[in-house]
Amino acid sequence: MEAELVALATAGATALVQQMVGESWEQAKGRIVAFFARRAGTDPEAVTAELDAVRAELLAAEESGDERTTADAQAEARTEWRARMRRTLQADPEAAGELRAMLDELMPTSGSITVNNTVNDGVYHAAVIQAGFIGRNYGTQGA
Repeated sequence: MEAELVALATAGATALVQQMVGESWEQAKGRIVAFFARRAGTDPEAVTAELDAVRAELLAAEESGDERTTADAQAEARTEWRARMRRTLQADPEAAGELRAMLDELMPTSGSITVNNTVNDGVYHAAVIQAGFIGRNYGTQGA
């Protein structure tokens, strides 16, 4: 069970960081604040202030133009919020269902996607790599 909670907390933290730097942050923020305020017994204003501070750090890192700075800031935010989500899930196991529902709502592409590509009329001497939605496994196995 601990592995499932860690996977879900990791997915939640990853989605949170993605939302923080995305255009839909204001829509997502209310749900995230409510989740922590209700499930972790935290004051909504305090959660809002923490989220706003982390978001400001992430945006400043992006604006620096330095990929390493941006990656470090995102990794630090994911680590911080993963631990917080894990503690919330451990303290309140029913929170897992709410977090999964929130992830499905905030990141609706979490379902299975199949892509088929065909290369015709030519000889290619290089590897072809396609990737999409890397890191968006929300740990919903066994849900």
